[in-house]
Amino acid sequence: PPAHSHRDWIGPPDRLSNLRPVIFYVPPEESALERRLREARQEAQASNQRFWARHNRAFRQEKEEFIYSRLKAKGLEMRDESGQKATLNAEEMADFYKDFLSKNLKKHLQYNRDWYKRNFRITFLMGQVALVRALRWLRWRKKNVQQ
Repeated sequence: PPAHSHRDWIGPPDRLSNLRPVIFYVPPEESALERRLREARQEAQASNQRFWARHNRAFRQEKEEFIYSRLKAKGLEMRDESGQKATLNAEEMADFYKDFLSKNLKKHLQYNRDWYKRNFRITFLMGQVALVRALRWLRWRKKNVQQ
């Protein structure tokens, strides 16, 4: 982002995780509480990035293995006569999706628990930052009204 920017910047989707990375704006006079909030947001982003990159990599690999094994069982190759990649029908792929989700249920439950914990912490810190800013604004306004 340009040096004069005062906002977070959101990039294009990552090729592994499909998440859009965020470059967080750091104000020049960032308070300790604001820094804690920004760092909590950065940690949540990094954690999400790690989880979804691993998850998507495993998904793609297992999907390819599933397709290969099903095509092989049918006596087919990965590519047809015209060079097009061979595919399975929706019902066969539904079997894969169901099995993959069932096999990864515990990982998803743990991810969701962690996600809620992180977001609760972020929300709590955001509330604290908003309260501090509101009190600061009220003190500034009271001071300026008295003058």
